[in-house]
Order: sequence, then structure tokens, then C-alpha cells
Amino acid sequence: DQGYGDLGTYGNPTIRTPHIDQLAAEGQKWTNFYVAANVCTPSRAGLLTGRLPIRSGMQGEKRRVLFPDSKGGLPLSEQTIARVLKQKGYRTGIVGKWHLGSRPEFLPTKHGFDYYYGIPYSNDMDRVDSVPYQQAITQPKNEYFQVPLLRNEEIIERPAIQNTLTERYTKEAIGFITKNKGEPFFLYLAHSMPHVPLFANEKFKGKSARGIYGDVIEEIDWSVGQIIETLKKQGLDKNTYVVFVTDNGPWKIFKELGGSSGPLYGAKGNSYEGGVRVPAIFWGPGQVRPGQVTAIGSTLDILSTFAALAGVDLPQDRVYDGYNLSNVLRDSHAKGPRDEMFYYHASQLVAVRKGPFKVMLYGNSEWAYPDKLVRLVAPK
Repeated sequence: DQGYGDLGTYGNPTIRTPHIDQLAAEGQKWTNFYVAANVCTPSRAGLLTGRLPIRSGMQGEKRRVLFPDSKGGLPLSEQTIARVLKQKGYRTGIVGKWHLGSRPEFLPTKHGFDYYYGIPYSNDMDRVDSVPYQQAITQPKNEYFQVPLLRNEEIIERPAIQNTLTERYTKEAIGFITKNKGEPFFLYLAHSMPHVPLFANEKFKGKSARGIYGDVIEEIDWSVGQIIETLKKQGLDKNTYVVFVTDNGPWKIFKELGGSSGPLYGAKGNSYEGGVRVPAIFWGPGQVRPGQVTAIGSTLDILSTFAALAGVDLPQDRVYDGYNLSNVLRDSHAKGPRDEMFYYHASQLVAVRKGPFKVMLYGNSEWAYPDKLVRLVAPK
């Protein structure tokens, strides 16, 4: 739920993100980068499979994301980035939020990941019934949410102590990198914050001029700095690609507890630019040519790009919606292969971008999850 305007390098005037800003200065900062969907579950499905979520069934009609009582999950027939890279002997790990099925048969360990540490869905789920949702979000306590913390397939903490999740995710990520430094590895680090409820670590609480939202973003920035420092200490920085991207636009209905779309209109839950265009940074000293990239890119492209960089052939028994961006990574001024984006609301196509033009077929609220889409009709 981190918005296009929540980082210093994307224009935020109050949240301090020096490590992410440095990543952008040394790498590529993309300004037209899109997620596969405007809410969590389908967005993550698109990122990991390189396919529009409607192809994998991860676009719900009644509930657009998976819940603790959901019986489904990402189908085992889907090929994730982890499963594809394992063909080349990569060690694969995920740290953080999964949100693609919490039943044992859908956990990351069933989708090509060797190691998993994190929560299986959003941190506002498993709420205690006796606490009203608004109170639980605006005055959060760990005991209000019975969200489990898992290591592989075992629950190791419930409720998860959310004030220290970002810190513990970072330590787990560093441990995975250090343990696997002698072989190829793929790490997917998916922070739970800044999805509400916002839990600030005591080390960062009250430090940001942007309030508690700024506190949690600045801790995520610290986390990025720790990851990069680890890569440098282990001598891996010249042989590693790092991608920083968010999963959808900010949740504006929570006002100061939500993020900013910066100059863009829209937010989480809709397909205006603020809901689907996100900050994206690619970093790789000696491999990624620094610069600002205005070409269109998407999280759908990450699978194809990583497969090409690793020398892996993708299975040819399915349709992919991603492109190989490696030519742009080598030359930030190169013309990108993507010229279009399709935006879905569940199974409904609501907008299409082609080059510099975008047509909105349906409209809805900028702020909230819309209950209804409104058909847009051009004047006669």
C-alpha cells in the first residue's frame, strides 16, 4: 500500500528515504511502472507468475483478495519465479507477506520456495470480533489481530508481534543471503507494512515528520539499507540484481494512516494511475545502466526478465503477459518492449493503456474499494 509519492526520490517532502533514494541514484528509477492489479492478492499473483491474475483465477468477484477462511489459493499448476529459477539451481526464499493462499497446499513451500518466514495474509485480518474494525485500525494492539507468523509451514507465533515484523523480516532476509552466498539465490522480501494497522518499531516511533505512516516507511528504508550493506559485505553487489517495487497504490480512505499517490489521481482499489502506477527501482552495479526510465514496465515483466538474465527457458504450455526488460536494464535510454497495459477489476476489463494514451471504460471512487463500477460513455 505504499504510494507513488511516498519516497523522497519520487517527490515526498517529509518522509526520509535516503537508502532507497541512493538505490535510485545508482540504478534505474522507472516512472511508468505498473502492477498487475490494484489490490494485494491479484497483484502478487501477477508478479510471481508473469500472467494477468485473471488467467490464474486470482481475481475474485465478491472478495477481491484472499481471506483466512478462503479455500483457494494460487493453483499449483502456475509457474512462479521461484519454481522457474530452481531449474538453474537457485536457492529460493520468501520473507514477509504471502497472500496467495493460507491453506497448507497453497503455501510458498508448495510453489518453489525452499524457505518461508512471514505472515500468510494481510496484517489486518484475523481480527478479534469484540473489537470494532475502526478502533482496531486507528488504535491498534497486537492482541486485536490473531495473524500467525510462520516458518516454512509451522506457526511459530500467534498473534504475530507486529511492531518488530519489519526488523525481523530484515534479519531473516540477511540470514538467507548470508547462508546462500556461495550459490545462486532468489529472495522475495515482501514487507507487511505500510498496510494498516500501522505498528511502529520503538527505534523509529515518532521519528518522522509524517507521523506513524512516515515512521514505518522510514524503517522500510532502513531495511533496504541493511540488505544492500549485506550484499556489499558479502561481495555480492556486483553479481546481484535488486528490484524495489510496491504492490498497489495507497489506501487513501485511511487518510493520514494511508500513503500518497503524489501527482497521480487514484488509489488502492481502482485503476486510475494512482492505484496501479507504482515506484520501481532496478539496481545492479555494472549490470544496470543508471538513469531515469520513462518506458512502460510492469511487475508482470519481472518473471520474463529474471528468466532471461538467468538463462532459463520459460515453459511454453501457457500464455505470458510479461516482457523481457533486460535490454532496458543494460541501456536506460533503450526503447522498452512493452507498449500497453490492461487493467482488470476482478474479471472486468476497466481500462487500457496504449503508448501515451489510456482509455477508461469504467469509473469509480478515487478513494475507496468501489462497490460498483460506473460505465463511462463518450459524449455524442
